[in-house]
Amino acid sequence: MCGICGAAWTDPGRTLSDDALKAMSDALVHRGPDDSGVYRDDHAALGFRRLSIVDLAGGHQPLSNEDGSVWTVFNGEVYNFPALRHRLEARGHTLRSSGDTEVLVHLYEDEGPDFVKRLRGMFALAIWDAPKRRLVLARDRLGQKPLVYRVDGSRLTFASELKALLTLPEADLPRRVNPLALDRYLTYGYIPHPATILEGVYKLPPAHVAVWQDGRLTLDRYWNPDWDAEVDGDPTDDAEKLRETLGDAVREQMVADVPLGAFLSGGVDSTIIVGLMQRASDRPVQTFSIGFDDPAFDETRYAEMAASFLHTDHHTFIIEPKAWETLPGLADHFDEPFADSSALPTWHVAKETRKHVTVALTGDAGDELFAGYDRYRAVAVAAMLDRLPNGPRRFLGGPIARAIPTSVKAKTRLRKVKRMLEGIGEPSETRYLRWVEMFDESARASLYSDDFVDQLARAGDADPEGADPRSVLARAFLAAPKRDPVTQAMVADLLTYLPGDLLVKVDIASMAHSLECRGPFLDHRVVELALAMPLRRKLRLQGGRSKVVLKEAFADLIPPAIRTRPKMGFGVPLDRWFRGELKDELRAVLLDPVALGRGIFRPEAIERMIEEHVDSRRDHAYKLWALLMLELWFRRYMDGPTQTP
Repeated sequence: MCGICGAAWTDPGRTLSDDALKAMSDALVHRGPDDSGVYRDDHAALGFRRLSIVDLAGGHQPLSNEDGSVWTVFNGEVYNFPALRHRLEARGHTLRSSGDTEVLVHLYEDEGPDFVKRLRGMFALAIWDAPKRRLVLARDRLGQKPLVYRVDGSRLTFASELKALLTLPEADLPRRVNPLALDRYLTYGYIPHPATILEGVYKLPPAHVAVWQDGRLTLDRYWNPDWDAEVDGDPTDDAEKLRETLGDAVREQMVADVPLGAFLSGGVDSTIIVGLMQRASDRPVQTFSIGFDDPAFDETRYAEMAASFLHTDHHTFIIEPKAWETLPGLADHFDEPFADSSALPTWHVAKETRKHVTVALTGDAGDELFAGYDRYRAVAVAAMLDRLPNGPRRFLGGPIARAIPTSVKAKTRLRKVKRMLEGIGEPSETRYLRWVEMFDESARASLYSDDFVDQLARAGDADPEGADPRSVLARAFLAAPKRDPVTQAMVADLLTYLPGDLLVKVDIASMAHSLECRGPFLDHRVVELALAMPLRRKLRLQGGRSKVVLKEAFADLIPPAIRTRPKMGFGVPLDRWFRGELKDELRAVLLDPVALGRGIFRPEAIERMIEEHVDSRRDHAYKLWALLMLELWFRRYMDGPTQTP
């Protein structure tokens, strides 16, 4: 795993200096502490930091073809590189190294930018074609590896992380917050692609290739499966195909020349991945889990149960309630605001895991592929209620919904029922947003200052399509218009929540400690197979069964107690922390005059939220966490000489 950066330009007066390239590369040292390299010519510069995983002796980058006309820097792993290598050698190419990187330049020679369609793995890469003065950027299908870029007139700059671009002087990268991106952040808890928190800087979307040539940038999506296609095969065949495809993905992703292990939460997904690893290994797999001293948030007993059942070499870590000491590091590495509080335990488990191994496999995407979240069951129930006659439907969504008391707790079963009934009759995407959003439209409106509302209005006039944050989810729902509402929601999550939140969390938290994480469920063959299955293979409301085909296919790897346990999120006890040991720190940050003086929020609204939470009148824990991470980001990246206007 690595960090990459660089630039290409058409104007000789807009070159990227050696010092600037070094500063960008140094900002990514955590992604690659083992090696570094640079390439430059009159029209491009490439920088590279390496974490050695495969081909330890021969994996230096930037790396070129035989005559030095095509160069690449590459972050990630191409799991099918042996087959691609044999194909290239049969076509007459000479490869000097034994790893996956050199395959890229030779594939590009044969097929141009379309070469990315042949890659199976996780990657963010840059190809510089010197004779054509063409820069090609590409990102893997699901968005496991990050890549950001900025086009500024005659120059394009890119990097694995925003912090590398932020080393450029303000004349080259103005520090102006994008108001629409901030509005989306408070809606979703993350900033959906292609926007970043800064105006003029963009994330390359997953499954896209970008070509910069003659001062012009074009983006194309190279993987766009037909999400509407449903294959209603034999259930036994489905289970067998899943065993074969996921098992193959696990075996491929176990290839490494460094110590390898896995995260084990005690849930179904990570247990299956570890079971497949153990089946393919001749020694106990090293597994790692993390817990809290609060039983409501601690899964370690289930992780230990799975480890005992699968005979792994297991390590358990407990987080003490000293989260405040970790927050500056989180704000530093998550170089735009990020409100998923499970980043905290992910950060800690990555830190401890790295002391033992360099690569860890995860169970990411199992929920999105096999209907594992409670909200998918809610979508299914709501769709059934939508089919009721108008009278009963209005009665449930009106008097019955109003009769249910509003709980002070943010996440209770009764509150979920109330929200579901309130959404009867609404479009699926509108109702789903109601369930997943952090601050709804009215909450944001009551929070924003008049000045920030004006900024949003002006930004919306300039970008009408992006003015409404709901459009992000609405567009994602349109990807599978002919499927059932639950599958539409799962596809929408694959296109938004997974790359914007979950995979960002894992990538940034793990790479902060130079740990490479791999997700076998994210193999695009597994994704295509799972999404083509009918919903009844995954979700059955009778008995509350989810992940049906997954549990049937791998029944021998899952202890019975784990197979039947309810879903438990990877959360942290924010509610208690903000009423107890962290309440003073919370007030100190959010009510600081500098924070209140940014002109984004109404000071009285922030103070009211804090006091309502501390006094147990309302549960604002997750909203306060979002505001806290936003302010810590401002302090780290915007204050001082580059303070935002």
